[in-house]
Amino acid sequence: MSGKLLIVGFGPGNFEHITERAKEALQESDMIIGYKTYVELIQGLLSNQQVISTGMTEEVTRAQEAVKQAEQGKKVAVISSGDAGVYGMAGLVYEVLVEKGWSRKDGVEIEIIPGISAINSCASLLGAPVMHDACTISLSDHLTPWTLIEKRIEAAASADFVIALYNPKSGRRTRQIAEAQRILLQYRSPDTPVGLVKSAYRDRQNIVITNLKEMLEHEIGMLTTVIIGNSSTFLYDDLMITPRGYQRKYTLNETKQPLKPHQRLKKEAEPWALSQEEAAPAVEEKEAEKVKEVEKISSREIAEKALSLVTGKEEQTTFEKVTVKMESIFELAVSPGLVSKKFTPVQLTTIAEIAGEKGSIEYTPDHQIRLEVPTAEPEKVTKRLSEVGLLLAPVGDVLTMKACDFCDGEKKDSIPYAEELQERLGGVNMPKVTKIGFNGCGMACYRAVQDDIGIVYRKGKFDLFLGAKTVGRSAHSGQPVAEGIPPEKIVDVVEGIVDEYREKGHPNESFFKFFKRVKEVGGFVYQNVTPKIKIEPAPCGD
Repeated sequence: MSGKLLIVGFGPGNFEHITERAKEALQESDMIIGYKTYVELIQGLLSNQQVISTGMTEEVTRAQEAVKQAEQGKKVAVISSGDAGVYGMAGLVYEVLVEKGWSRKDGVEIEIIPGISAINSCASLLGAPVMHDACTISLSDHLTPWTLIEKRIEAAASADFVIALYNPKSGRRTRQIAEAQRILLQYRSPDTPVGLVKSAYRDRQNIVITNLKEMLEHEIGMLTTVIIGNSSTFLYDDLMITPRGYQRKYTLNETKQPLKPHQRLKKEAEPWALSQEEAAPAVEEKEAEKVKEVEKISSREIAEKALSLVTGKEEQTTFEKVTVKMESIFELAVSPGLVSKKFTPVQLTTIAEIAGEKGSIEYTPDHQIRLEVPTAEPEKVTKRLSEVGLLLAPVGDVLTMKACDFCDGEKKDSIPYAEELQERLGGVNMPKVTKIGFNGCGMACYRAVQDDIGIVYRKGKFDLFLGAKTVGRSAHSGQPVAEGIPPEKIVDVVEGIVDEYREKGHPNESFFKFFKRVKEVGGFVYQNVTPKIKIEPAPCGD
């Protein structure tokens, strides 16, 4: 009879978080080998298996015994809490096998059964602290020299990883957690959020949210996992949250980030590309009422209620809060004005001073300079820029007015209409970045006809162009949809087109695609003006 080694990670310790395969492995085994505390946690899943339990620091002995018993023909389950491959028994068992000359082909069979590691189970109780690059470091120097552990802590601290500290402290080993704190404080703010989770998902679960400076004032032991946030981790409603991106970006009159590429496959993002069905209004109203009801309950209350339903017990958790101001990036575009294209030395100096060493200044083809400024006080930024006469505009999926210089102001008859359009529409949110090109004479030398909406002033009236394909090798000018629009009507006509696009356009749908899809906008009928030549598609990067 051939034996088998089943290296089982059983997760945090409660049965609900043990995988089905792990349960099966325990039940089909002849023998269970593990640390005595872990054996006690899974006792309810065992039947008649022989059990060998040993104390702390006896991992090597357990691995050797497991291999011995498997070689004698027994099916042996070696158990670890969390995941057996993360500070568990998997590596040690392999080391014992390698020493004995084991091979996968001829040696005893081995199966590694994954479980939920402490970094994941504890993070779920703290909120979402491990949303960016993270690492785990064990502070136990039983098998690893402390000098090496120190180097790893310093490397992780300097690289701004979210850090999960395993085995932070024991009865005899007390200085390591203090040393870890000392190293971390060399690289991180004392206010950095820290979560201490003891016995996650077990009967004596306890959660403390504190900060790096005060973390040692709380109980920390071998059953505690310490999760230390990075420089962007913040606290909200008793939760630790690490943003997916390093810095939150926002622009004028905007509090939410624009649609990102990974969101485009959501049904609501590209309904023209996916099979969609509109929900019945009655259903939407019911869902809205449900949302309102849920909003009255805090996220922590929901989590505790869910946990009590699983365990059958009212959960008692402890929280200590710290508020950390997260650095944000303020994005905006500046220009000398709608008509003027000339910056003054004072304006350029002000822009440079505001950007500083950490900000960025980028010239754009839209007659604007784009600024990214790390700041917690955007109103001071906008005040300084406005005081030197700069026109400020939001960035992202907004409408941008692009006017010519009207021959340095000499051809000024149409300027008031351009300024009114800017006043009414400049910076409004759109389904996708939208540009209105406005040229003050028939030469259209600023290429208004190549923007989403092109307006050209000619012989005292306006010509209108819609739906230019603005990018790609098959790019083309907009369709001429009207000539001779009276000046007193042009602003209302364009505003109507913009309003229709805002109402009916899909998220991330360009105006060109929108016009092509709906076939008519503002009373103007779409016609295909794409050049009749075959061009091989050229994806980005070619």
